[in-house]
Amino acid sequence: MPVQTRAMSAEAAPPPKPVVILDRPQLAENIGAVARAMANFGLSELRLVSPRDGWPQDRAWASASGADWPLRDAKVFETVGDAVADLQLVYACTARPRETHLPVLTSREGAGGLRVAGAEGLRCAWLFGAERAGLETMDIALCHAIVTIPIDPKFHSLNLAQAVVVNAYEWWTSAPDLVPARLTGEAAIADGAMMMGVYEHLEGELDHAGFFFPPEKKPSMQRNLRVALGRARFTEQEARTFRGVITALVRGRGRTFARLGGDPPS
Repeated sequence: MPVQTRAMSAEAAPPPKPVVILDRPQLAENIGAVARAMANFGLSELRLVSPRDGWPQDRAWASASGADWPLRDAKVFETVGDAVADLQLVYACTARPRETHLPVLTSREGAGGLRVAGAEGLRCAWLFGAERAGLETMDIALCHAIVTIPIDPKFHSLNLAQAVVVNAYEWWTSAPDLVPARLTGEAAIADGAMMMGVYEHLEGELDHAGFFFPPEKKPSMQRNLRVALGRARFTEQEARTFRGVITALVRGRGRTFARLGGDPPS
């Protein structure tokens, strides 16, 4: 995407900083090390999705080495969908795309994308998976791109805090005065909660129509639909329009069957 540069005025409000989301983190020491990495590079908002041993955990504070504020203000969510509900741009940090057809960015490219989105006022995040298994496919499907750290393929294992520190460093050192070529008008980008409403509305009606067949393929079909729609980066108005289209199609079933001389489905 083409970008322009401009000096930020002293009076302008600072752009929102990326959120760090940890999905099902296992070790308190790793959570503390993540907080330390965040503090090194000016990040403060930490979200935890179903931490294995609950929250808070004293051992996290011990390994944070004084970076208490991300831990003190950390928010806990039950699902990734809940954690991204108020966000407009989320990058999945994983080396395993898991059959999702999303753009794949390096950590540097991802950091630049977050800088640009932040300058536009969008709420953004990195999503990191659990230490042992990484991110689930359906959680990646709620994201807009995949960020993969380019490392030596002979040994491509990074621990959780290392992955956070690389991405945070790239964001910290990326040019802060990049701004995007804007859409015409004042179009607000739909957040995760609004897009989840689109997904569930569409999937509910498709389920009612018998689209998800055979049943064992339903999860992969849902994932493909969510990835395709998520790539479109709907504005709020586009999301509302799309839901209106779904509603209109559903309400038109009776008229269609009447026109063909049959009875509408029950």
